[in-house]
Amino acid sequence: MSLLCTICARGGSKGVVGKNARDLLGKPVLAWSIEQARETGLFDAIAFSSDSDALLEAALKAGADIAVRRPDEMATDTAPKLPAIRHCLEQAIAQTGRTPEVFVDLDVTSPLRLASDITGAVDLLRQSGAPNVITGAPARRSPYFNLVEQRTDGSVGLSKSADPPITRRQDAPRCFDMNASIYVWRVASFLERPAVFYPDTRLFEMPEERSIDIDSDLDFALVELLLRQRMQA
Repeated sequence: MSLLCTICARGGSKGVVGKNARDLLGKPVLAWSIEQARETGLFDAIAFSSDSDALLEAALKAGADIAVRRPDEMATDTAPKLPAIRHCLEQAIAQTGRTPEVFVDLDVTSPLRLASDITGAVDLLRQSGAPNVITGAPARRSPYFNLVEQRTDGSVGLSKSADPPITRRQDAPRCFDMNASIYVWRVASFLERPAVFYPDTRLFEMPEERSIDIDSDLDFALVELLLRQRMQA
């Protein structure tokens, strides 16, 4: 089975300024994902997409095989990510002249994952026959038990109802927080209809300590602390 890895990162960031190139224990944040992809030994090529020439240069230096210049309209604060992923995939196919069966997209801001998480998600895709696999960690709150949403009139209620009502968290169906770390797609399914959820999408479970997405300075500090502890273990 041929596999491609895509990694997409914008040059601009408002939550943590310059986070994709920010130094994290001696190397830029983006380098962690590239190195994890390389460590798996799964991929025929690693394609890095960005609107920033500096990030593209840093990605090639860190070990990416293909640099894809993302169109500016796909790099705004409001631009959805799926079109950028598709653009990266299509450009990588054009540059290599090969269409992989499966591709994996890694989020740059999730450097706590392990290479084994990537291989585990790919294995789940292979074994299940599903069109795609996402990753997530067990949710701290359950929509059946203690996660509420606010209605238009200001009142609140459980996000999801059950009959009979669920009174213990242990009785609720398992729920997960998507951690946006790893996405695995069959290329044919994705090109036909790019989506995160299909009728038979599967989830590869990751622990909470490997599921922090850098979206604030506090997130960055936590990621740095956990990575340092891992390296010292």
